[in-house]
Amino acid sequence: MFGELKKVPLRDIWAHEAQDFTPWLAENIEALGNAVGLELELVQEEASVGSFSLDILAKDLGSAENVIIENQFSQTDHDHLGKLLTYAAGFDASFVIWVAETIREEHRQALDWLNHRTDNQTQFFAVVVEVIQIDNSKPAFNLKPVVFPNEWQKSKSGNKTTQKTSTKSEQYREYFQDLIDDLRIEHKFTSAKAGQPQNWYAFASGISGINYGANFCQGNKVRTELYIDNGSAEDNVSCLNHFLESKKDIENEFGSDLSWEPIDGKRATRIAIYRDGSITTENELVEIKSWHITNLLKFKSIFNKRLRQYLR
Repeated sequence: MFGELKKVPLRDIWAHEAQDFTPWLAENIEALGNAVGLELELVQEEASVGSFSLDILAKDLGSAENVIIENQFSQTDHDHLGKLLTYAAGFDASFVIWVAETIREEHRQALDWLNHRTDNQTQFFAVVVEVIQIDNSKPAFNLKPVVFPNEWQKSKSGNKTTQKTSTKSEQYREYFQDLIDDLRIEHKFTSAKAGQPQNWYAFASGISGINYGANFCQGNKVRTELYIDNGSAEDNVSCLNHFLESKKDIENEFGSDLSWEPIDGKRATRIAIYRDGSITTENELVEIKSWHITNLLKFKSIFNKRLRQYLR
């Protein structure tokens, strides 16, 4: 009645750790982000730290902080633990992810200790990668976190840090915590788990340098956007102009006019929609959150396919 479930050694799938597995993990960085609850975007493979070379340097879009990712076949070892700390210091990383076929118990305990003893500006994860197969079926991969930062899996109230921030920063943190919780749980839009004390939050589009954003702006305005920064200023303007050629169709599909913007003082461009609102207008925040969610879903629905066609 049932097939036999078995684990496949990683070397049966990827012949070489650095030449095969690391590039695969970089290409599937969104899956790793989903596993640990971060919006990850690839920055660089084989990033240099002195005479050492980090497997993958990434960025967490929700906080714009550096993420270091070190992977290895077989079980974890002391050499890679030392490298993790070296890379964390070299890139001033806020998130440290160790991916391996087996996490040794002493290394799991070491990362748990670091999560308890270091401040909440640096957070450590350990992730087991496994390949599974039923009888002779096509193999499937699974990324299974076994070490999380403190409070990472608890309720939204548990995600608040003890770092002292201003009243307005805490208002932003609480607002974006509610927003990403709804987007993750109700709409499967993001894997993010922790709001940040800032007036914006970015969500991955699956294309490096291009993301969807929810923002509070100057002048009591609120914005939802497609933010384009995937190359030079000329590349970004060219991308914006490409979509402008379909402006009528895009706005008809969206259901309203959009703002098509080169950004003064930056190489990036954006396509956006605005409404009145402020983080201090507490009686309107539920309505603003609903507005952000509605428009983020629209942006993703309308632009995901168009972005991939443009960048092919």
